[in-house]
Amino acid sequence: MEEGVYSTRLLRFGPFEVDLLARELRKDGVKLKLTGQPFQVLTILLEHPGEIVTREELQKRLWPDTFVDVDHNLNTAINKIREVLGDSAESPRFVETLPRRGYRYIGKLERPVPPVKVPAAEPVVTVEPDRGWRSRQQWWNIPAGALAIALVALATVVAYRLHRPQGPQGQEAWTAVPFTALPGQETAPAFSPDGSRIAFAWNGDPGTGTKGFDLYVKAIGSETLLRLTQHPSEWISPVWSPDGTQVAFHRLAGADTGIYVVPALGGPERKLFSTRMPGTWGLSLISWSPDGKWIAFSNVPGDEHAMMSLLSTETLETKRIPNGADCLEPGQPAFSHSGDHLAYWCYRTEYEGDAGLYSLRLPDGKPKMIGPFWAYPHGLTWSADDEKLIYSLWNTNSFQLGEVTVANGSVKRLALEDAELPTVSPKGDKLAYSSISVRFNLWRRDLSHAEAPAAELIPSSRAQFDAQYSRDGKRIAFASKRSGRQGVWISSDDGSNLVQISSPHDESGSPQWSPDGKKIAFDSRPRDRWEIYVAAVTEGKPRKLVTNISGVIQPYWSRDGKWIYFRSNEPGRMGIYRCPASGGDAIALSNDIYGISPQESLDGKTLYFASHGDNSTLKKTALSGQRGTESEVDGLPALRNSKVWTLSSNGIYFVPAESPRSVRYFDFASKQIRPLFEVDRDFGDGLSISPDGRWIIYSQVGDVNSDIMLVDHFR
Repeated sequence: MEEGVYSTRLLRFGPFEVDLLARELRKDGVKLKLTGQPFQVLTILLEHPGEIVTREELQKRLWPDTFVDVDHNLNTAINKIREVLGDSAESPRFVETLPRRGYRYIGKLERPVPPVKVPAAEPVVTVEPDRGWRSRQQWWNIPAGALAIALVALATVVAYRLHRPQGPQGQEAWTAVPFTALPGQETAPAFSPDGSRIAFAWNGDPGTGTKGFDLYVKAIGSETLLRLTQHPSEWISPVWSPDGTQVAFHRLAGADTGIYVVPALGGPERKLFSTRMPGTWGLSLISWSPDGKWIAFSNVPGDEHAMMSLLSTETLETKRIPNGADCLEPGQPAFSHSGDHLAYWCYRTEYEGDAGLYSLRLPDGKPKMIGPFWAYPHGLTWSADDEKLIYSLWNTNSFQLGEVTVANGSVKRLALEDAELPTVSPKGDKLAYSSISVRFNLWRRDLSHAEAPAAELIPSSRAQFDAQYSRDGKRIAFASKRSGRQGVWISSDDGSNLVQISSPHDESGSPQWSPDGKKIAFDSRPRDRWEIYVAAVTEGKPRKLVTNISGVIQPYWSRDGKWIYFRSNEPGRMGIYRCPASGGDAIALSNDIYGISPQESLDGKTLYFASHGDNSTLKKTALSGQRGTESEVDGLPALRNSKVWTLSSNGIYFVPAESPRSVRYFDFASKQIRPLFEVDRDFGDGLSISPDGRWIIYSQVGDVNSDIMLVDHFR
């Protein structure tokens, strides 16, 4: 192989030449198609010729502090490099793979590229599917991150830029002030074309005496409300006409569900098109094209999945927008300000949380995926210059804002908490969003005295859920935000003697006691993805459960303490697994990729688990049987969600989907179901029975409030 010749701009190896400034690869002067992540990976390998660059190092360089499918991205990049270079994995000339370790450039360079010095980015909280598996009805990996790096020229003070995907940059600080501070929920804000007014939905008008959302408009700097509709509805999503004279909105209200328009200064509303939205408010978001001719919307016209269409404001005819490859169910459309692109979210598979961000060039372009997201998006809007998309994602138990650069997929978190449904003013100088606060309380009820009222356990102004009794019934472990960041806490069974067992710096949850009560297993996210940790109660120093699978959540101990069961979110290896409690290789126990929340029977012979996060089917499999022999629990109806059930020696306590505010008991022997009690608000995650069967602990939704927040001088 020829030796390479290094300059401040060019690298040569064999017949190939890398132009660092132009970010191009050429062969004998002919430009080759190697861009994006493959080009950046090759450049990093060239920095360290003959040295192993681990997968972890590549991840830190390319995707620091973000959750992406690293294995898939790296495999794709390496395959592309080999394809372009004419290299081979079996007999490599340039790039060698070291299984389970990383990669190595085995060519020769006259001098190596100097390592790039990158300023450390601030820690960024990243996104993984909600461990409680919030359903698609509450809506829907962060695209590959990108990090701009500087290449320091040798022997000169001239710096040349080497472009590579940018990772999350340092967070900017903004001040958000309440635009509304009304009782109830104000949500779904939309700026008027001149940026002076905001339309929004509100369900708390005390003057009507009825419940439901109506449409309101309020000017910035004024406290005067203009009510535009008089039809309290399940949901309303507004958008302004380009000339500011009308507001269109998507109403969810049974037979009256559809797209409407109403004059922006008040007047009679007019229905444009009837839609079908079975419980999916996230699909109801709409967008009005800048030329005023089209309204983009999603609809479920009777088949299984939603489709996205354009509604002509002139003829009221519709034309369907093709889903494109790897797009099963699109929604939340957003026209660019120029009108030549339409961005939208899309579920890519039946797997809950597997969403992608797409952009479609109008009028007849093909959809292009900006990046995959293992998350539940809650809103999408363009920046004023159409170069970025600002979005909201559901992250375990809160909403967070981020933005992605459309051209290169770089992503950055915006330092605004509990934020959903963002909208940016046309000039780009203001940002508005809905800030929602949901309180979950822990309650305990005496099942031996059905008439006795439930009592709140461990009161807190912050969300608490996932409570679990220890095997002796004397202590409780639970997830709580009482210290600000969600963590795992333990207490006595009456709520006294509170101690945090997880790291106060890392988001943690899903606690489970070991059989001897000396340890607690829980999931935590100290960096880029969820992993399982085990902490000794007396020491409080969590240690990572080391296994051969990443992205693992919701641990559960075997009755003999030898195993820990869990769910894997690793792409291609999703489902229920177990590994030794001390760590080691995991084995799959089911073929169901939607399996979650495993629990072992009290006799240790059977493993139960839920299939799907919402309207869950409970399944079981014999632990001595072969993988894939699971079956549904005969006679048990669908569960409200995957985390509102628990086992006893003779049956199952559960919350049914058909009656989501009641707790029932299923008897194994008779297959009979008997009601236990009902509550007046929805259940949160977690259901636990004391070992003597007397007490039940559950989480219940408390106050739900939301306000429209406004950020001035946003850009």
